[in-house]
Amino acid sequence: MLIMKILFALLIIISGIFYVMYLWDFALVLFVIMLVMPVFMFVFGYFAKKKIKIGFYIKDESVMKNQEFPIKLNIENGSIFPVGKAEAVIEYYNVFNNQIHSFKLLMPVQDRNEQSVSFNLSSQFCGIVKIRCAYVKIFDPLRLFKFKVGKNTNAQIAVIPEGQEIDGIASSTDRVNEESNNFSDIKSGDDPSEVFDLRNYIAGDKPNRIHWKLSSKKDEFIVKEYSLPIDVPSVIFLNLMCYEDSEYTLPVFDTLMETFISLSKFMLENERTHTVIYFDETRGVFTEKIISSMNKLSETVSELIFSISDNLYCEPPELYFSENPNLSFSSFNFVTSAPNTNILSYIDENTDADFKNAMVVVKDYNEALGAENKYSELREIPVAIGKVSTSIKDIEL
Repeated sequence: MLIMKILFALLIIISGIFYVMYLWDFALVLFVIMLVMPVFMFVFGYFAKKKIKIGFYIKDESVMKNQEFPIKLNIENGSIFPVGKAEAVIEYYNVFNNQIHSFKLLMPVQDRNEQSVSFNLSSQFCGIVKIRCAYVKIFDPLRLFKFKVGKNTNAQIAVIPEGQEIDGIASSTDRVNEESNNFSDIKSGDDPSEVFDLRNYIAGDKPNRIHWKLSSKKDEFIVKEYSLPIDVPSVIFLNLMCYEDSEYTLPVFDTLMETFISLSKFMLENERTHTVIYFDETRGVFTEKIISSMNKLSETVSELIFSISDNLYCEPPELYFSENPNLSFSSFNFVTSAPNTNILSYIDENTDADFKNAMVVVKDYNEALGAENKYSELREIPVAIGKVSTSIKDIEL
């Protein structure tokens, strides 16, 4: 662009000398054109700038990590002047770290038209990926002037971990929500409010389970199997407080989320409706979400990620317990990266639950293997970064 300005300045000087040396009308016309041309190019670019609109289009609100997702940059030119060259500078980054990546896109934009350019991104870690158009530079046809438009136009998308397979035991419990209508589709139980199945009588079956009306029709004893309630008070408490600002921040957060999702999927696979508790910073309160299906889990994870600020701040879990005393659970599962054990001691001594587990994310795999449980009722399970399936073995819920 500087070369074009120098060349054009030389052309003006040459046309001026030509006009002084030769008093022809053509020389005058040429000199005037050369003087007016930069003014016209500036007006051309200025009006084009005023009529250009920039925007992003992302199809989905959330995607899985390590999965490419398409993004469209739309440039709408509402002026009567075509833009021969537009240069867009695109930046993208995960809000939970400071590593910004950037690249450039080049395209022409016709007059009274819209130009779209597609590109793909992916993220190694979960979180909120922000895509920002730092600016778009447009040039006049002679490239004498440049104008910046669309500064800081942005969009964002939630990146979600898929979760890992974990081994565990979903134990039966007497702590059931008696007002619930959720029953198992695959296991029978002792709740007479709903019939699970009908089968032939087997010696030892209780007489009060015989379906007398149906038995009289079939001339054989038919027994009712009762249903198994699956709405038990199971909880996953997610403490997303970030305790350090380093290159480990994003991997730790990623492992926290993956641990939660892995536990939640395990519970759903075992027909265990459960509640996740986390601090919603956008609202400034602890939020409770009931997870009863995979769709509900996906919705909750997206809402959870969008509720977190870039400093991963949340109120201490002790605040939730002080506001909600005398809680009783079948299983209580605490997911954290807390470097101290004060809250774990509190859960061990004060939380009423049949099974109490604390998944503590640690940086080093050897540290995870060498850790010993220090609590009487709470089982502390170190989870090494990225090693959820390996770290969580034989958990009982």
